[in-house]
Amino acid sequence: MNCLTQAWTQHAPQLRGWARHRLGNTTDAEDLLQDIFLKALRQGERFCAVQNARAWLFEVARNTLADRLRVARETVELPEDLVSPAEEVETVDTLTTCLSRVLSELDSDDRDAITQCDLQGMAQADYAQARGLSLSAAKSRLQRARQRMKQHMTIACQMQFNDVGNVTDFVPRS
Repeated sequence: MNCLTQAWTQHAPQLRGWARHRLGNTTDAEDLLQDIFLKALRQGERFCAVQNARAWLFEVARNTLADRLRVARETVELPEDLVSPAEEVETVDTLTTCLSRVLSELDSDDRDAITQCDLQGMAQADYAQARGLSLSAAKSRLQRARQRMKQHMTIACQMQFNDVGNVTDFVPRS
């Protein structure tokens, strides 16, 4: 048997119990174990060099579970009296017509930060690393870029706000 099969045979029952205890569901626990096994399998020969296979498997299990829980957001349907009227949703949704113009008018650093982090979903830590910045510098850059974009959109698109700061109207300009 190769090292992965041997380690898996030895530690899978403990992992399964750990996963069931944390997830409270056998099906979800089995899915988690499958993900862990695939991650170990992707290591190839590097897995054989691991000093403590049990510790490695449990660390991957904890990280995989944390990733799953971070992504899994429960949604609750709102009662009818709390749902926004369609025209309010339309106002915000159509505001994107103004966004491309305003983005093109921002300086390149602001445009890059907003495009990468807000529009393309890059994590701020990854953005910081890619730009050679500290995490706090990247967060500050993004925050300042958002403030400048809001100021620019308020003027360029003639945005109007209600008492709680939500956009109620604007002039679409592309």
